[in-house]
Amino acid sequence: MTTSPARSPRLLLIATVLLVLAGVILLTVPHTPSAPATSAPSRATAPASSPSATAAGGRTTQAGGSAPAPSSTTSTQSVSASSVLPPHGEGVAGDAAIQQSLEDAWPADLVADDEQRLLAAGRGLLRADATGIGRAKWPAIFGNPDQAIAPAFATARFRIQAAIARSDGSPDKAVVHLVWAGADRGGTYTDRRITDWCFARTSTKGGSTWTPQPRT
Repeated sequence: MTTSPARSPRLLLIATVLLVLAGVILLTVPHTPSAPATSAPSRATAPASSPSATAAGGRTTQAGGSAPAPSSTTSTQSVSASSVLPPHGEGVAGDAAIQQSLEDAWPADLVADDEQRLLAAGRGLLRADATGIGRAKWPAIFGNPDQAIAPAFATARFRIQAAIARSDGSPDKAVVHLVWAGADRGGTYTDRRITDWCFARTSTKGGSTWTPQPRT
């Protein structure tokens, strides 16, 4: 009976020591960072998603920057539409579109004064050639009025629809492009006829002048 009470305090002491050792071991051994490891990828992917958002924002900005392009396209389309030739027989209403198409195809490249003189001469030459009116002004072109070829078109329905004057490969050469309409002696009316008159610049004491060249 005397040994039992002596063992009891020893057992308690041993149990206490074991518990203390277990606690020390638990405190000293590093914990496995399971939870932080799981959350780490989320922090790592956050910066990766940020550049994606920036790139997307950049594309949006570029798209916004290119937004005026449709207006440019619309402008180009409207210019092209204004240059579309009207149907045959449109009459005077279609002349402006024909003039615009000529100017779009051949941008101006002459001094304004030269261009105006050439246009006036080209129109006069075409009228003289087609209807006979004013041929005496250019004897070098039409020859003797008494031996001239009879005009092929009537004056009543003759109309110049459009005309431009441009240089012709040299500062001293030019060509006048004319689009016109008229009824021949048989009564057949045709519009959008095309005629070119070539000119050469000749120098004189008082300056220079544009001389029409004979048609070949």
